[in-house]
Formats: sequence, C-alpha cells, structure tokens
Amino acid sequence: MRSMLFVPGDSEKKLAKGIESGADAIIADLEDSVAADRKPEARRVTLDYLKARSGRQLRFVRINPLSTPYAIDDLAAIVAGAPDGIVLPKCASAEDVRAVDHYLSALEAREGLKPGEIRILPIVTEVASAMFTLGGYAGVSPRLCGMMWGCEDLAADVGATVNRNSDKTYLPPFQLARSLCLYAAAAAGVAAIDTVFTDFRDMAGLERESQAAERVGFTAKAAIHPAQIEIINRTFTPDAQAVAWAKKVVEAFAASPGVGVVGIEGKMLDRPHLRAAERVLARAGASA
Repeated sequence: MRSMLFVPGDSEKKLAKGIESGADAIIADLEDSVAADRKPEARRVTLDYLKARSGRQLRFVRINPLSTPYAIDDLAAIVAGAPDGIVLPKCASAEDVRAVDHYLSALEAREGLKPGEIRILPIVTEVASAMFTLGGYAGVSPRLCGMMWGCEDLAADVGATVNRNSDKTYLPPFQLARSLCLYAAAAAGVAAIDTVFTDFRDMAGLERESQAAERVGFTAKAAIHPAQIEIINRTFTPDAQAVAWAKKVVEAFAASPGVGVVGIEGKMLDRPHLRAAERVLARAGASA
C-alpha cells in the first residue's frame, strides 16, 4: 500500500470519484469532513459504499475519536459493510487500539464476519499526550496494520499558530512527532504512513515531501485530493534501479549462505543492507 485517499463519508459523488483515483486505499471519513448533523447520513452512505465493493482499493473508514459520543455509533453502523480497516483518529495510546479491537470482535460476531479480519490503523500523534506513549504499540493487537502521524490536530492541541516553515518543511516540534511515529511503527513491526500534504495545488511541494518521507522509511502517504495520488504512487514505488540493486544484494547473500558481509561493486555490505534490500523487493512486489 502506497497511497490512502481521504474522502468525505457523506458524499456519494466523491466516494465514486475516489474509486477512479488510482489510490491503493480509500478512507471514507466520518470525522473532520462531516458536520455533526450529517453523521447519521455519512454512516448510511459509507455503509452503502462498503457493501457495493466496486473498485480494487482497500476500503478503510475513519471513525470519530473514542473520546466523542460518535465513535461507537460509527462502528456499530459500518462493520456490517466489512471494511478492510478502521482509521482511529486522535489515538492517545495503545489502549485505544485495544478498545477498538474489543468493539470490533463483538461487532464481527454480531454480523457473522470472520474474526479479526478488520484491521486498525491509528493516527498516533494528534494529541500532545500521545507523544509519551508511542513506544507501547508492539503486540497490542494482531489487527494493527500501520501507524499514521497527523500534524494539524497536534498543532491545535499545543497552541501553535503554524506548523511549517516558509519553505513548507515542518517546524521542529512537528518534525519530532513525525520521527517518533516512524520509530514507533518500526518497533511495532508495521507500516509507517506519512500524513497529508494539505496544499493540493502544490505538486512540486508534494513530490519533495513524498520523496523525503520515502527516503527515511515511510512506505505510504495519505492524500486529500485525487490529483495527489499519481505522485504519491510513483514516489513510493521502488524504481527499476532500486529493484535491480536490491536483487544484486539478495543474490550475493544467497550465494554465500552464513556469511555476515559480502562485497558488491567495491562496496562492503552487511546484514542490515540485506534486510533493506528485502524490503525494497517486497514493496516492489506489492506495488506490482
């Protein structure tokens, strides 16, 4: 999975457009993009969308935060549509993931669904208190499929008036949150997913940010507009040169089983390089 497109859950038109976007996953949003008086309608539209199962994308639903009165109603309404995953916003700790796991288990049983099929993708940096719990997600639930970081809500929570520099790079507090999400996802053994680039007209800026995220270890990026998907998919798909090099590394270690270091084209490579090469090939295979 390289790209995840947020789409308002109360818009049949935009959900249909999302299917044509080329995104690897659609996130039908019941939270920020839906007004309070539209929540029931959004649940109905999203459930119809899930049941239709048109298009090839994975289908996630962003519910409202557990701290709101809407979250349980969201889950109760949409599990019947068997979404591929739940996006959990403003996740304060692994305990929030554990709570959603329990709710999903009960609702899967109610709907006759296979236990554990619905995954959980928490957004783990949207509240300040979450910064101190990011090391606790390893082993929390087999449903955990990734960790996404978020910046806009975090800026509001700490009282920041801006979260980026004039060149659109993140200010230090938000760079820290991004890095901690990356480390937390690695520690938990799941995918690290970069947050949205909100200026959907700035394609050059999106490409720079996507490239920077891919270089440090993020494997996917969220989007807010279909026009962003092509750049994100291209950036997070290993290119032919990267795949060719990764194959050389894997083949060199396979030819010398048991060794800790191999030489390729004048470079000495050890086991961490092998693990990196294997990840490149796995991502290339998934993209294909």
